[in-house]
Amino acid sequence: MKLTGNTIFITGGGSGIGRGLAEALHALGNQVIISGRRLGSLTQTTDANPGMQSVQLDITNPKSIAAVAQQLITEHPALNVLINNAGVMHFDNVAGAVDEDLITSTITTNLMGPIRMTGALVEHLKQHETATIINVSSVLGFVPMATTAVYSSTKAAMHSYTQSLRFRLRDSSVTVRELAPPWVRTDLLNSSEEPRAMPLAEFISETMAILGTDSEEMIVERAQLLWSKIGDTSFTTQFNDTLEQPQ
Repeated sequence: MKLTGNTIFITGGGSGIGRGLAEALHALGNQVIISGRRLGSLTQTTDANPGMQSVQLDITNPKSIAAVAQQLITEHPALNVLINNAGVMHFDNVAGAVDEDLITSTITTNLMGPIRMTGALVEHLKQHETATIINVSSVLGFVPMATTAVYSSTKAAMHSYTQSLRFRLRDSSVTVRELAPPWVRTDLLNSSEEPRAMPLAEFISETMAILGTDSEEMIVERAQLLWSKIGDTSFTTQFNDTLEQPQ
């Protein structure tokens, strides 16, 4: 993927990985438009990066997605990159009663949101000579964390969806890529100070280097171990046992 001269839309771009990617791509001279529910975070990010633009979006609301997609197509006809990054992560207990609010929020945000957003913009992206869709999944889609089972399940689904989308767009001008982060120091699960998590700046730097290649799956070095364990149920048990041990 060329790293300059793009018009890029990033969902969940006001904080964490989304903001990190937005700022790195903005610094390279791309026109970056970020979105999110929290107007304050969007304003703070755009104020810190003159020229970056934002639009408020409720990724759980189909009407909001449709309206924002139309606004983007009208105001930014050069839009050629979509990064589906918005997501939520909560601890859960799937061995107990179902938390309806948790499963609805997580599945609607993490899975239905990106699918709807892609569907709203894909015909526009096809009209460009080159375009890219990047879906942000997680290594927990390959080796689930049992205490965030619903989140892990949505990321596994995103991996599957991305593969299907890539196949269906194989003869078009749209390239489909997947970014599967490891544990990164962000606000998810209050991990901004977590020593076991990868520093955000380090993650963004390594991701940008991979982004400039043709790799369909973008897996930073710290994520390679879990990526390699797809389908290894014994490793999944070991991984979760490790997480439950006192630190």
